[in-house]
Amino acid sequence: MTAPHTRFDLGEDRSASAPPEARGLARDEVRLLAAGPDGVRHATFRDLGEFLEPGDLLVVNTSGTLPAAVDAVRGEQVIAVHFSTELDDGTWVVELRAPGGPLLDGRAGERLGLPAGAVVTLREPHVAGAQRLWRAKIDVEGGVARYLAKVGRPIRYGYVPRAWPLPNYQTVFALDPGSAEMPSAARPFTAELVTRLVSRGVLFAPILLHTGVSSPEAGEPPYGERFRVPATTAALVNWVRDQGGRVIAVGTTAVRALESAANPGGLVTAAAGWTELVLGPDRPARAVDGLITGLHTPEASHLLLLEAVVGPGLVQRAYDAAVRREYLWHEFGDVSLLTSR
Repeated sequence: MTAPHTRFDLGEDRSASAPPEARGLARDEVRLLAAGPDGVRHATFRDLGEFLEPGDLLVVNTSGTLPAAVDAVRGEQVIAVHFSTELDDGTWVVELRAPGGPLLDGRAGERLGLPAGAVVTLREPHVAGAQRLWRAKIDVEGGVARYLAKVGRPIRYGYVPRAWPLPNYQTVFALDPGSAEMPSAARPFTAELVTRLVSRGVLFAPILLHTGVSSPEAGEPPYGERFRVPATTAALVNWVRDQGGRVIAVGTTAVRALESAANPGGLVTAAAGWTELVLGPDRPARAVDGLITGLHTPEASHLLLLEAVVGPGLVQRAYDAAVRREYLWHEFGDVSLLTSR
């Protein structure tokens, strides 16, 4: 897999360890780094309207976050099972984790006991030649989503030391539960901010993409995710582009969904199913002029997507500024607006 051009050193203390509300801030009071052809500016997210024009279109992901982490018994050890993605045949992609990271010693046929009598049976690696993600059969009454609602908790990683309730992992746009991890670029939006933007002539349109568990291994590419681009969203994207407005995706998930529905000329049509699209030097963005996104770790595959939308030079300038100004990383951290024009 191609490595991103963007390079930076990230200190260990740059991770947001709790929701901004726990730090005395409102959701829309996280910092906003706005970078475009005219330079880099710093603001607060509730000032987003200062960087948008009437007729700009924000494309938002309506996927809701599942409480996708469940404890499992493995021999005499208690581990976590992260439920990533439901497949078409009813099996699930799962990840086994210990406090130190993913467990890579799963084996086909292994059975793990879950609370309330449920059982996970590993079938085969989800990606040939890899051991992190497994396709698994879930034996549970009432369906997996209902089961997770009863016994699951939000997935969190070591930089978030304490558990937070599920509402902290939902965005204002969340309508369709299905994401293993929060589509976090939209977290700073509030109903009040959306109202102000609409009153200024900024447009909104929905897409759906259910995120799987994130890829912790450097250089590991994204894998297939379920998505939907409605016909009305496709038509609005095309109209905005024809009128000279900008199409700005809220999150890398929205970029991936829209670009999966775009032809080589940038025309977007209704589409649904699975996407394995990876944007990068060989596949630049066709329909998207910019994006709102959190800050990604060094060498993450998401940096390739950012570079495919706005160019490596702009991404590098933005990240240099974010490091210099000590922005906070990860799902509870600060946010950037990157635009190509």
